[in-house]
Amino acid sequence: MLKSELAGRRCPLCHAVLRAMLQGLLLLLLANPHCLLPNAWMTYVALLRGINLLGYNRLPMKDLAAMFTAGGCTGVKTYIASGNVVFSCSAAVKKTIARHIEAEVQRGYGFKCIFTTRSREEMEAVLRANPFLKKTDDGARLHVAFLADAPTPEGIAAVNATFRERSPGDDLKILGREVYLHLPNGMAGSKLRNDYLDSRLKTMSTTRNWNTVKKLAEMMAQA
Repeated sequence: MLKSELAGRRCPLCHAVLRAMLQGLLLLLLANPHCLLPNAWMTYVALLRGINLLGYNRLPMKDLAAMFTAGGCTGVKTYIASGNVVFSCSAAVKKTIARHIEAEVQRGYGFKCIFTTRSREEMEAVLRANPFLKKTDDGARLHVAFLADAPTPEGIAAVNATFRERSPGDDLKILGREVYLHLPNGMAGSKLRNDYLDSRLKTMSTTRNWNTVKKLAEMMAQA
């Protein structure tokens, strides 16, 4: 067989393998651009804990937004006064932004600011994963507690063993770094508060109602 004929022949298996590799690479890039593009900019939401609450830890949202901008973020937008900040930044800035904000709040306002972040893809996953949407879509009855760290099996067991007795009528489900809450009487009538979750899961939590979760995901999608 002539070399020209060999060169012109195609190997279906080789092409199938190459196509599968390229598809896998594309999916990996879409799921986590930072793994292949270290300088890629992504959109996040910062969820602050305990600011502008009953007159304590006052922090104007315009000042908070300015801190994120000064820290290297772009497209900074806030939503209501409870401390929700949508922003975009590089991987390098993402590693330093929490320390920057904590230092600026401590310096300018005299209290410790703690928060956790979620990427746009993570917030989209939160919207899909809520196990209580089959019961209700009432945003005042559904809440999500966002955890700073993934809880241990022991912590999850401690919550599951006590929450029903602690707050009868309420229900929760821990999935990854989120605690989904179904509170028929609303948050005001529930005892499944952040201090309870923190003490058993051994991490920081901050809670948002379902309406706020959906709005933040919408803002991130438009960023």
